[in-house]
Amino acid sequence: MDIRAAEISDILKQQIADFGAQADVAEIGQVLSIGDGVARVYGLDNVQAGEMVEFPGGIKGMALNLETDNVGIVLFGDDRAIKEGDIVRRTGKIVEVPTGKALLGRVVDPLGNPIDGKGPIKTKTSSRIEVKAPGIIPRQSVSEPMQTGLKAIDALVPIGRGQRELIIGD
Repeated sequence: MDIRAAEISDILKQQIADFGAQADVAEIGQVLSIGDGVARVYGLDNVQAGEMVEFPGGIKGMALNLETDNVGIVLFGDDRAIKEGDIVRRTGKIVEVPTGKALLGRVVDPLGNPIDGKGPIKTKTSSRIEVKAPGIIPRQSVSEPMQTGLKAIDALVPIGRGQRELIIGD
């Protein structure tokens, strides 16, 4: 067997030159528990409050409860598809939704994606979902009444157009 150092050296140099040194660096975590649309994830030490994370199968979630040893993540999809031990990836982006007049009359999911079958929504702007509410002085005053169509509600709880009101019922 004849060993040629120059030939071996050329082969090694060629393999080193052809080596793709692309590394996929991402901060990942592992699901500790799942229930009621919230996943507890260990390992996402640098995740930001309100940051979008991605679970297997393309399910998205938002980091909401940042604790010292784990993160509570609200899911934007079916929690039955996620199990303990699944890998969760940071996206590095704060959750945003599309905004604008193109959304009027459309049915969207929590991330602003259309679910009404009318095609994509073309908006030019987007807004973070977690923003500080404007102060009381800069807000436009509520002066016009709004009728709900239910006499019992209109009589007991007067609602103004533009007013935030939570109505819960069975």
